[in-house]
Amino acid sequence: MNVRRLIPAAALAGAVTLGATALTACSGASAAGKSADGKLDVTASFYPMQFLAEKIGKDHVKVSTLTKPGVEPHDLEITPKQTAQLSEADVVLYLKSLQPAVDKAVEQSGVKNVVDAATLTTLEAHGASGHDGHAAEGEGEGADEGHDHSHGEAGEDPHVWLDPSKYAEIAKGVGAALEKADPGHAADYKKNTTDLVAELGALDTEFKDGLKNTASRTFITTHSAFGYLAERYGLDQEGISGVDPESEPSPARMKDLQAVAAKDNVSTVFFETLASDKTAKTLAKDTGLKTDVLDPLEGITDGSQGADYFEVMRSNLKNLQKALGAK
Repeated sequence: MNVRRLIPAAALAGAVTLGATALTACSGASAAGKSADGKLDVTASFYPMQFLAEKIGKDHVKVSTLTKPGVEPHDLEITPKQTAQLSEADVVLYLKSLQPAVDKAVEQSGVKNVVDAATLTTLEAHGASGHDGHAAEGEGEGADEGHDHSHGEAGEDPHVWLDPSKYAEIAKGVGAALEKADPGHAADYKKNTTDLVAELGALDTEFKDGLKNTASRTFITTHSAFGYLAERYGLDQEGISGVDPESEPSPARMKDLQAVAAKDNVSTVFFETLASDKTAKTLAKDTGLKTDVLDPLEGITDGSQGADYFEVMRSNLKNLQKALGAK
C-alpha cells in the first residue's frame, strides 16, 4: 500500500528557507562549497525540480536527484548516504510535503540553502472530481489512512508543475535562488530563467489553443494529479480512486463514473506510467471506453512519452485533444 501524506500549507510558512537571509547566511559556502569542478552542487528531490535546475543552471551546476528514474516519488525512502549528500549540497530544491522522507532528510541534514517550491506559487485545493463537486471514493470520511497524497489537511494539491504558468512562477524563484547562491554567474541564471519562462508561456498558449474547442470537457484518470491543469484550461478531472492511483475503487464509484462517461461524452480513461493500469482497464472494459496515458511527470523513464518536461507535456496535450475530441 502506498503511504502518501501531505503537510498542510500553514505548516510550510515556518519551513521557508528561501530568501536573502538563508542564502546570504551561506554565502561563504556558495564560493567555497562548490564541487571539485567548480560547479554549483544542486540536489533536487524529484524530476520537476531537477528539470528546473538543469534548464536554469546549465553548465554552471552539477545536478543530482534523490528520486531515480522509475521510482514512484511519493514512496521514496532516503538512505543515510543521500542524507549526507544533502548536507554537502550548495542548494537543495524540493517541494515540501510531497515526499515525507525528503522532508525529514532535509531537516536532519542541516543544509541552509533550501528552496521549497511550494512557497514560490500559490497552492490550491482540488478534489478528485471537478464534475459535480462530488469527491472520488477514498476522499471522504473513513478513507484509507495514509492516502493523503493529493491533498493535505487543508486540501492543498502539490501538483503545481502540471500547470505551465505555475511552473513558471516556481522557475523564477529557483532562478533567484541560484543567483544568490552563485552571484558570479547571476547574469546567466537570469537569462536562462527568462528563456525558460518564455518557453513555459508558449506551452501554456499551446494548451489554451489546443483545448479551446472540444466535444467534451471531462476526462477520467486513475491519478487525481491534474487539478491545476484542469482548472487552467477549463476542464473537469474525474479521479477513479481518488488520491491513490493504485487503490481499488468501490462499485459505487465505478457506477458513478459510468454515468459521468455517458453524460459528458467521455471517450477515454487515462492511466499513468508509474502506476498500475488495472483500474483504468477495468472501467474502460465496463463502459466500452478506450485507455491512454496522461503522465503526471513525476519522473522520466524509457516508457515516458517524451525525453523531458516539454515533450511529455506536449504528449499529454495530444492525448487530451484526442480523448476530448478537439476541433
